[in-house]
Amino acid sequence: MSDKPLMPKATAVWLIDNTSLSFDQIADFCGMHPLEVKGIADEDVAKGIKGIDPIATGQLTREEIEKGEANPDYRLRMASSKYKMPHIKAKKTPRYTPVSKRQDKPDAIYWLLRNHPELTDADIMKLIGTTKTTIAKIRDRGHWNSPNIKAVDPVTLGLCTQIELDFAVGRAASRKPRVIKRQGEGLKTVEETTSGLSAESEEEET
Repeated sequence: MSDKPLMPKATAVWLIDNTSLSFDQIADFCGMHPLEVKGIADEDVAKGIKGIDPIATGQLTREEIEKGEANPDYRLRMASSKYKMPHIKAKKTPRYTPVSKRQDKPDAIYWLLRNHPELTDADIMKLIGTTKTTIAKIRDRGHWNSPNIKAVDPVTLGLCTQIELDFAVGRAASRKPRVIKRQGEGLKTVEETTSGLSAESEEEET
């Protein structure tokens, strides 16, 4: 089981509204940055997201929250979930976006690039139904409307659901360690790299 809530932003919203936990404690538990949690409290981030009670979903206990409220330095621990969350199958076909919302895509892409660099272009394309060319132009500030593009949460814009966003981010985060490990396995030490050259030099001398 993951050591972070399935829907971190929705969980953070509930903890902000219903507990006296600090922003640092909530950020640590939800796997977010303290400033992002502060943005949620100030209603600058995650507008319209309904809070989800982590106690009701079995991800956190009331006793654990009380420990955190009594000690600002305490870090909350996930409880063993009593509920099996449904598997969310990633969409393989391009997402259809209503014409009325297509103009919001650049703002959503910019938000994803800024807040979730672990997402690949393919992840973003599947999540909100865009093209690699558009993503590249927004990343390089070469989009025709770049001066007016602002970072806006795609969930707030209605381009994807919170569950879909959390699933994509979680999958990208779990993929990163495997990539690093695979790259590390391909590296050789200096001795391994030079041993072959030394052997060839000895054969040439003889």
